[in-house]
Amino acid sequence: MNDNGALTKRIVKESARLQQEPVPGISATVDEHNPRYFKVVIDGPSEGPYEGGKFKVELFLPEEYPMAPPKVRFMTKLYHPNIDKLGRICLDILKEKWSPALQIRTVLLSIQALLSAPNPDDFLDADVAEKWKADEKGAKAIARDWTLKYAHEI
Repeated sequence: MNDNGALTKRIVKESARLQQEPVPGISATVDEHNPRYFKVVIDGPSEGPYEGGKFKVELFLPEEYPMAPPKVRFMTKLYHPNIDKLGRICLDILKEKWSPALQIRTVLLSIQALLSAPNPDDFLDADVAEKWKADEKGAKAIARDWTLKYAHEI
């Protein structure tokens, strides 16, 4: 049986909801040529090193979605223990904790929350995690510098 129609319906429904009920601090636009590809901008959370930043993220829904998680990565360079230099994200719901009950909206909210609460104990970038653990204030200063340097172009 081909579930492509159902998948497409789900993607269309989720896309429409993102447009009609946008997530505060997150802009998600469906690519006009590929309904599985989203251009996302996440506002840096206030009262932290990412405040004021505009972080570009790409989100792609594989053919297996919703049985498989979306592919998500940061396009904006940032200093964060859970995001590596290629923009890959260490987030359990993008891996072993994924469930088809989760939606694009949930994923984006989780990524936004990760910016608010970096977790150096579950790192993807060992150097950043080490710095974060040894000198959190210094690590946040670097994160702030990178936010000012890289996260203002849209």
